[in-house]
Amino acid sequence: MRLIRTPRAAALCAAALLLTAACGSSGSGGSSATGLHPPALKAPAKLGRTEGQVNLIAWAGYVEDGSNDPHADWVSGFEKRTGCQVRSKVAASSDEMVKLMKTGAYDAVSASGDASLRLIASGDAAPVNTGLVPNYKDVFDGLKNGPWNSVDGRMYGIPHGRGANLLMYNTAKVTPAPTSWSAVFDDAARYKGHVTAYDSPIYIADAALYLKAHRPELGIKNPYALDRKQFDAAVALLKRQNGYVGEYWSDYLKEVSSFKSGDSVVGTTWQVIANLAASEGAKVKALVPKEGSTGWSDTWMVSSKAEHPNCAYKWLDWIVSPKVNAQVAEYFGEAPANSRACAETADKNFCTTYHAADEGYWKKIAFWNTPIEQCLDGRRDVTCVPYAEWVRAWTGIKG
Repeated sequence: MRLIRTPRAAALCAAALLLTAACGSSGSGGSSATGLHPPALKAPAKLGRTEGQVNLIAWAGYVEDGSNDPHADWVSGFEKRTGCQVRSKVAASSDEMVKLMKTGAYDAVSASGDASLRLIASGDAAPVNTGLVPNYKDVFDGLKNGPWNSVDGRMYGIPHGRGANLLMYNTAKVTPAPTSWSAVFDDAARYKGHVTAYDSPIYIADAALYLKAHRPELGIKNPYALDRKQFDAAVALLKRQNGYVGEYWSDYLKEVSSFKSGDSVVGTTWQVIANLAASEGAKVKALVPKEGSTGWSDTWMVSSKAEHPNCAYKWLDWIVSPKVNAQVAEYFGEAPANSRACAETADKNFCTTYHAADEGYWKKIAFWNTPIEQCLDGRRDVTCVPYAEWVRAWTGIKG
C-alpha cells in the first residue's frame, strides 16, 4: 500500500436538496422501496469506434500513470491498448465529484455511495450496459445491484472496490478488548479526550447503526433511512459523544500519528490505516463490532453527457480487469471488485486481510448511501431526513 483515499467530505446542502427534488413521492429504486425516479435514460446497445480520449474524475490512487510512483502505472497500458488518452482529475470529496459531473466535461467518475444516488437522480449518470463490459461477469455478486448503484435492477456503473469502517483500539490502554461500538458511544467516558471519530455528516449513520441494536424501540431498519425521531436520537448520541472526542479525523496520517502518540486510543478507522499504524509501531487492532459497521463501495459511473462514451466503456472494463483491479486495490488499500483479482495480487494474503471474497463479512456492512426524503427502508407513512439536514446537523454536533 502506498496511497489511500483522500477524505470523503460532506456534500453541500444544495447538492443534497437537488437529490430530494429529483425524486418522486412513490415508486421504486435500488430496492423497490426507495421512491427514486431517475430520468428515462438509455444505455448503449453496442460500442462504436473509440474517440481517442477519455476524461475521468477519480479518488487519488485510482488513475495512476507512474508519475506519482513509477511502480504504479495502469494508465499507460490502457492507452497503448485502446488508443484512448487518459485525462484525469483527482477529487477531494463526493461533493466535488457531483459538481464536476454536472459540467458535462467528464466521461466517467469513481463515485462513492454518498454521491451515486445524487448522480442517478439528477440524470448526470446514465445506466450502464454491463454486457459491454466483459469483466463485469467476474465482479463479486455482493457488489452488483446494490441500493447505491442500481435502480429497478438496472446497474448505473461498474463496481470498483469496497471497504469497511472499523473500530480500532490501543491494545495496551483499552481493556478488555472491545467487541461493541459502545466503546465510542455509551462507554466513551472511560476514554475521555482520547476518542476519535470520522469527520463527515455520513458518520451520523454510524450512530444510527449503534442505536438500531441498542434501542430497538426506535425501529431503525436502515441507518441511511431515518425519520425525525430516529434522526434526533442519533444526533443526540453524537452530541453526547462529542464531549469525549479528542479529535475528528479526515487526514489518515493524523489518525496514524494520534494512535502512535496515544492521543487517540479508540475510534473509527479503515483497514489500510490500521495496517499502516501497526507497521509503524502502534499497538492497535481493528475489528467489525457485533453491531456491524458502515462502509463504502465505489462505482465507476458514465456521464449521461459523455463526449467519449466508447473510451469510457473501455476504461470501465480495463479498471475492473483482474490484474489492474488487483494493482489498484493494493496501491489504494481496499478489497478488489473482481473475484479473479485475488490471484493477481503481489501480497498473496492481501485478499484475506481485506476479506475480499468473504461475503459473510460484507453482509455485516451497511454501505454508504445518500439519505433522501423517501425512506430507503420502504416506509410510506413517514418522511425521512434528507442529506441536506445531515450536513447542517453535523455542524451542530461538532459545535
